[in-house]
Amino acid sequence: MTLRQITEALQDAGIENAREEALLIVCALFGRSRASVLADPAADFESEALFAALDKRVARYPLQYIFGEWSFFGETYRVSEDCLIPRSDTEILVERAIKDLPRGAYFADLCTGSGCVAISTLAHRPDCTAVAVDVFEKTLALATENAERNGVRERFCPVLCDLLEQPTEELISKAPFDAILSNPPYIRSAVVDALEPELFFEPRAALDGGADGLVFYRKIVENFLPLLKKDGVFLFEIGFDQADDLRDIAREHGLSCEIENDLSGNARVACLKR
Repeated sequence: MTLRQITEALQDAGIENAREEALLIVCALFGRSRASVLADPAADFESEALFAALDKRVARYPLQYIFGEWSFFGETYRVSEDCLIPRSDTEILVERAIKDLPRGAYFADLCTGSGCVAISTLAHRPDCTAVAVDVFEKTLALATENAERNGVRERFCPVLCDLLEQPTEELISKAPFDAILSNPPYIRSAVVDALEPELFFEPRAALDGGADGLVFYRKIVENFLPLLKKDGVFLFEIGFDQADDLRDIAREHGLSCEIENDLSGNARVACLKR
């Protein structure tokens, strides 16, 4: 198949960035550079791996899961259906953490998933250490593997805990924290089923934030505020329309709330503190 034929197959499946994805697939599977592929548009690419990857992608299976890894904030993460795919929107949360964490900070990353928030923060702040929390053993094992492959395993402590319940004794014993970071599930339940097809392959538990999308924010602030140091902060990724909701949650607990927008001008990070 030529690059054009691969692109057309992806376009027919409704994939927006079909040509870019076709390039990524060819480069990854055949070890070619983008320049060499673009310089030879009539080149014919044939392999069982290509046909298998294309079959999955036209069925809207995420490209990241096909590759089994993805880049985020300069680090590379192994990904599978056990974790949410790292997205560029979340890099704003990491940027804020890298900038704001005090020297030698000890922080928790709740709903760690692939571990990308904690690990990329640690990779760019070698003075910091982190506790990474998730409710699923397989997900936590994946995050731990990612910490190892990105060279921060010695400063990365995985802990199993259901964040909709009270913190476990193990987690309480590791407090207090300078900061609590989280990219929790924040999509309203009724909206999840109307999202793009690729998201049906990602763990629903990492997307569904309850009827109003705020269940995890409420529980985290309520249950983990006592585990923060007096001058500690919560740093949350939030949905574009959730700024006022986070301000309300902060106010209920006597906290201030600062909102940081993304490059599109949408609310993206909420910083809550005493």
